[in-house]
Amino acid sequence: MNEFLSFLKEQEDTLFIILSIGAIFMGIGVIIWRNKETKTPLYLKKIIIPPIMMSTGALMFVFPYFRLDGAMIIESIVVGAIFSLLLLITTKYEARGDELFVKPSKLFPVILIGLLIIRTVMKQVLSVNTTPGEIGGMFFLLAFTMIVIWRISMLRHYLKFKKSRQEGN
Repeated sequence: MNEFLSFLKEQEDTLFIILSIGAIFMGIGVIIWRNKETKTPLYLKKIIIPPIMMSTGALMFVFPYFRLDGAMIIESIVVGAIFSLLLLITTKYEARGDELFVKPSKLFPVILIGLLIIRTVMKQVLSVNTTPGEIGGMFFLLAFTMIVIWRISMLRHYLKFKKSRQEGN
């Protein structure tokens, strides 16, 4: 295991470039996916399943290499909560008949690219005193916090919409 970790340390710059390029492609994929998602109505499974599936990533913390101390956990959750505000502010809903849709947002790609740039800069700054495993754990926790807060808000909007439709009938 130590040989593998020292190999990773030697290849850190190359890995950083490769992973940054991967993050760009993932960002493009998310933008395309989000545009398609705005064409279909919200429903309960569509709101709940993404954070549940993402939660399986927490299994990384079984391995000591990815474990975080208390300060790192708090930092990740706080930054994730702050970043989630951007998602909450830019997510607008639209009723079409008896269905609720997320309106396409022209700001979403800009915000996503901005978050990717901030993430890349943070990764460079943090990598001075933090292992790649800890950085991975911190960014997972940050992203998970963002998604959970956003999806809880989305669920509240959806349930409120459904309740208002039932009361109207």
